[in-house]
Amino acid sequence: MAKVAITTQFFPEEAERLRREGHEVVIHEGDPLGKAGLIAFAKDAEALIIPLADRVDEEVLQGLPRVRVVANLGVGVDNIDVAAATRRGVLVTNTPEVLTEATADLAWALLLAVARRIVEADQDLRREGFPGWTFVPKHLGLDVYGRTLGIVGFGRIGQAVARRARGFGMTILYYSRTRKPAAEEALGARFVPLEELLRESDFVVLCVPLTPETRRLIGARELALMKREAILVNVARGPVVDEAALAAALKEGRIWGAGLDVFEREPEVHPELLKLRNVVLTPHIGSATWATRRRMAALAVDNVLAALAGRRPPTLVNPEAWPPKLGPAVMCTT
Repeated sequence: MAKVAITTQFFPEEAERLRREGHEVVIHEGDPLGKAGLIAFAKDAEALIIPLADRVDEEVLQGLPRVRVVANLGVGVDNIDVAAATRRGVLVTNTPEVLTEATADLAWALLLAVARRIVEADQDLRREGFPGWTFVPKHLGLDVYGRTLGIVGFGRIGQAVARRARGFGMTILYYSRTRKPAAEEALGARFVPLEELLRESDFVVLCVPLTPETRRLIGARELALMKREAILVNVARGPVVDEAALAAALKEGRIWGAGLDVFEREPEVHPELLKLRNVVLTPHIGSATWATRRRMAALAVDNVLAALAGRRPPTLVNPEAWPPKLGPAVMCTT
C-alpha cells in the first residue's frame, strides 16, 4: 500500500479507484498549500496529484523523499522542476489530449466575446437597462467571419483552434518551432515567421508551452507590429505575454482588445488590466468543463496506479527517469 496525496478538490470516484487498489488517499481541498504546507501535508506520500497552482521543486522533493511519481493535472509542467525530479528518479506525468477541445473552445469564446463586445454589452444592459435598438449602437464590434487568424504554437490545441476557424471561413496563419506539413494540408494553414503573423493577423491566439524561449514572447515590440483592430487571445501560459506592455497597448488603443485566461503572475492580475473594458478576463478555466476535468482526473489516477505498480505511466513527461533506479525515491510496493 502507498500513500497518495492529492492537493486539490477531486472527484470522489477517482479517489475511490485508488483506494480500491489498496492505497491510502489524503486530499487537501483548500487554498494552495505553499512549499512548507505541501511538505507537511504529503509527509510519507509516494505519489502526488497536484494542480497547476502547486509548485514542486528541489526543496519540495527533498522534503518528500518517498515520492516516486508526481501527476500534474494539466498539460504544461512549468510548475514542476522536471530536471530535479529526473535526477531523483521521480516520474512526472501530465494530462495531454483530454483537454484539447475544451481549451480550444474557450479560446474561441474569448475571441468572440472581445470581437463582439459581449461582456461590455451585458454589463451595460444590467446597469443601465435596454437602451433601445439603434443603427449605430455603442457596442459596435468587429467581424470575425472571413478574417485572418494567426495561431502561435501549432500543437494539439493550436490545431484544434484552427479546425474551428475553418467554419468561419478564415485565412489561417501559424507560427511554430517546427513546421507541421501534414497539419498545414489538412487545415489549410500557412506557416509564416512570427513577425509576419503579427502584422497580417486580425486575431492572434497564443497556444505555446511556457519555455525559456517563449517567456515574454509577446512584448511591446511584438504588440507594435499588430494591427490597430487586432485582438490577442492567450490560453497558453501567462508569462508568454508581457502584461504591462499589453495593458499599455490596450489602454492607448494600439490594439483593439484582448482575451486572457492566464496571467503573468497568477493568481495576481495586472491592476491596469482590471480597469479596461476592451479586455475579457477569465481565471484559468481553459479545461474547466465537467467532462474534461473528469478525464484529467482519471488520467492522473491511471498514471499514479501504473507508477505504483511498477509500470510505465501512460503520459510520462520525463522518460529519462524510466525505468526507475533503486534509491530513496523508489520504494517497493507490497
